[in-house]
Amino acid sequence: MSGQPTPSTISTKQERIAKLAKQMPGTALRSLSHHIDIPWMRGAFVATRKDGAVGVDRQTAAEFEANLEENLQGLIDEAKSGLYRAPPVRRVQIPKGKGKTRPIGIPTFADKVLQRAAVMALSPVFEEDFYDFSYGFRPGRSAHNALDALWNATMSVGGGWVLDVDVRSFFDSLDRGICRDLLKQRVSDGVLVRLVGKWLNAGVLEGGVVRRPTKGTPQGGVISPLLANIYLHYVLDEWWVKKVLPCLHGRAELIRYADDFVIVFKQERDARRVQDVLAKRFAKYGLELHPDKTRLVQFTSPRGGGGDQWRRGKRPETFDFLGFTHYWGPSRKGTPIVKRKTAKDRMARAVARIAEYCRRARHEPVAEQAKMLSMKLRGYDAYYGITGNARALDRFRRMVRWQWRQWLGRRSQRARLTWDVFMKIWRRYKLPGPRVVHSIQNSAKRQRMLPV
Repeated sequence: MSGQPTPSTISTKQERIAKLAKQMPGTALRSLSHHIDIPWMRGAFVATRKDGAVGVDRQTAAEFEANLEENLQGLIDEAKSGLYRAPPVRRVQIPKGKGKTRPIGIPTFADKVLQRAAVMALSPVFEEDFYDFSYGFRPGRSAHNALDALWNATMSVGGGWVLDVDVRSFFDSLDRGICRDLLKQRVSDGVLVRLVGKWLNAGVLEGGVVRRPTKGTPQGGVISPLLANIYLHYVLDEWWVKKVLPCLHGRAELIRYADDFVIVFKQERDARRVQDVLAKRFAKYGLELHPDKTRLVQFTSPRGGGGDQWRRGKRPETFDFLGFTHYWGPSRKGTPIVKRKTAKDRMARAVARIAEYCRRARHEPVAEQAKMLSMKLRGYDAYYGITGNARALDRFRRMVRWQWRQWLGRRSQRARLTWDVFMKIWRRYKLPGPRVVHSIQNSAKRQRMLPV
């Protein structure tokens, strides 16, 4: 079909953008939107999830695709003429644990496609500027890369001091004016800057009422993670590299995943100096650190020989990062090593989701339930299946088994489901056992293979 995009065509354009950004550091690029044509938009459409919830217009991906060429051309024409109006995002609340919820914004499908097209043009520019210690929502990077970097940092300094930082309501507090100013330091293309401004100011539909907050960017939009990285690149990353690191006495490493970050210090005095100024730095850009959740953790390696230090109960403090609790424990040889286990709140949240599924599906065929639970267990392992987390993985299985048995037992008021009968069901369908997907050893091998 004429205009059909190919990955090589789009990637070639992105390589040109990246090359230009590299050749012109610190310069705002003025001409990017001319790359956004029908093939580019087709690529954006292909990259957009088709199974997501619908936005305020209730249009599905299938309905958009039914008249694809005309819809894509309409988006291009409206965007480049300045006539495009960003529709309000539909806000829903998702469980966060402990009875709390987190707001998620759902743009229309057409808006998702246009946002994806903009990200495809903007990302190559900022990827040239972003630092290696930033891992969130970047090509070829993941939360597990950040976890590996944190493990290596803490092990190399013997634990040290960890500044565990929590930015209060980052996506709701982001200053839109500052965000646009930071964007324009590297991109002055009128079409893209105008679009970003419209997305930042799009209203929020919740409970049938459209509200227009003066701060923040709705979570759930394709553009939001990139804007978060741009904002924190200037607020935190660049400041850290150019202003903070040269003033420190010992080794220190920053590991950031979107708005979640920790800083590992070799020396306590460096940690306390940064802790004293970090809140002021963020306040300058309209952000606030949570006073209770932001804390300095003494994470130094336990002293003493053999396993005596563990029995005496003299354990260092722990901290949570990206869904894992990081703590010191004895290796198989009894020497201190940094370990990770599923954080309690993440475990509780996952179990609650399993319980809700079992409740809703209790009258479905047992084979179908087993198939779905197997998928959920494999998905859980895909994130939490890391070296040293076997106990937590096994505990999660036990809790899944308990929830499944509880809700299967409510299928009938007459026949009681005993544990013996249920265990026959459990063994018959052979739900997958715990599996380590992310190995520290494999990660270390990959790092040794990287070019210096």
